[in-house]
Amino acid sequence: MKVLHTVEFYDPSVGGMQEVVKQLSERLVKMGHEVTVATTKLSDRKSLDINGVRIVEFAISGNLVRGLAGEVEKYRKFLTGSQFDVITNFAAQQWATDLALDVLDEISAKKVFVPTGFSGFYLPEYKSYFKKMEIWIKKYDVSVFLSNDYRDINFARKVGVPRNKMAIIPNGASEEEFLPPSRIDIRKRFGIPKSHFLILHVGSHTGVKGHKEAIEIFSRARVKHAAFLLIGNIFGGGCSLSCPRRALFFNLSPRRWSDGKRLIVAQLPREETVAAYQAADLFLFPSNIECSPIVLFEAMASKTPFLTADVGNSAEIVKWSGGAGIVLPTDKDKQGFARVQIPGSVKVLEEIYRDPVRRKKMAAAGFRAWRRRFTWEKIAGNYEALYRKLLKK
Repeated sequence: MKVLHTVEFYDPSVGGMQEVVKQLSERLVKMGHEVTVATTKLSDRKSLDINGVRIVEFAISGNLVRGLAGEVEKYRKFLTGSQFDVITNFAAQQWATDLALDVLDEISAKKVFVPTGFSGFYLPEYKSYFKKMEIWIKKYDVSVFLSNDYRDINFARKVGVPRNKMAIIPNGASEEEFLPPSRIDIRKRFGIPKSHFLILHVGSHTGVKGHKEAIEIFSRARVKHAAFLLIGNIFGGGCSLSCPRRALFFNLSPRRWSDGKRLIVAQLPREETVAAYQAADLFLFPSNIECSPIVLFEAMASKTPFLTADVGNSAEIVKWSGGAGIVLPTDKDKQGFARVQIPGSVKVLEEIYRDPVRRKKMAAAGFRAWRRRFTWEKIAGNYEALYRKLLKK
C-alpha cells in the first residue's frame, strides 16, 4: 500500500501526536508499505527520509479558525494530485487536516480521519468550524477514535456518521522502549537516593498539562523523603519559566529540612525519560485537557501505577488497565478544561504513598493489560487491517 499520513508536526518535533504518527508510520514501513508523512517544515530536520518514512515538508502554519499562512495552495495540490491508496489526516484544528477538508471530494484515495478529541469543541470561536464538521466528517471513508466515549466520537454519533464508518483504535506504548531494562540510572543522574519515593510527571510546558496542580499536590502532601521529577519540553511559552521558578523556591524552603522533599524540573532526551518511567514509584498526571494521553500507556508499560485527572478518556484507560491507575477528583469548566480538586488529590496521593502492596498490584495489572492490547505493534496491526479493509471495498 501507498499511505499518506498528514500531521502538523513530526520528528524531530516531540509530542504525543508526533509519537503516534511516528510509531504507526515506521511500523507500516516495516510491514512492507510505502509511507509518506506530510508535515510542517522544520529547520532542524536533517533528512527527508526517517527510518524509511518519506517526509514532505510544507511551510504552513495556522488553521481555519486562526487563519492560515504559507504554502496553502501547494499543499492542496499535493493532496489532490498525488496517487496514494490511503490518506489519513491526524488531528483536527490544524492546517494539515483543515486544508484537506474542502478538497475531500477531489481526493481519489481512501480517506481516514483521526480527530484526536476536538480540543476546541466548546470554544465559541470554533462554533462555525464544528457546524461545517457535521458535513466534512461524513466525507471520510472511516473515522478512527481513541475512545468509545469522548466528545469526538459522541459528535460523530450525534450527526449521524454510520457505525460502519467508525472505528476505535487506542493509543499505546513502545515495546522496544519499555521492555528492556534501562541502562541509565536516573536516580544517580539527579542524586535521588534509592530509598526515596520518586513521583514522575511527563508533559511539555504548554500551561495545560497540570504542572501547577501537580506541584501543589506534591507540596501539600504529607510525604517524606520524596522527589518529584517533572519532565517537559521547554519552548519559551506556557509554563516554561514559572515551573523552574517554582522548583527553585520549593527547594529553598526551610520545610525541606524536615520533610526531605525535592522538586526537579528537567528537559530530558527520550532515553532518559524512559529510564525515569522505569525508576518511578508513581506517575502523577493532573492535566487540564487531553484526548487519550499516551503517557498513561507508557506508565503501564513501565510498571508504574498512576494518578490522573478525569481528562480525555483517562477513566476509560483506568478500566482498560485493570486498575493500574486512580482517577483524581476533578471539576470541568464550560470550555471542557479539567481541574483536579487539590485537597482530594492530596488525600489520594497520601493514601497510595502509604500502600506499597496496592501500588505493586496496580503496576502488575497495567503491565499485563499493556502487553495484551496496547503495544504499538498491535495498534499498527489494527491500522494496517483497517487500511486493507478499506481497499477491498
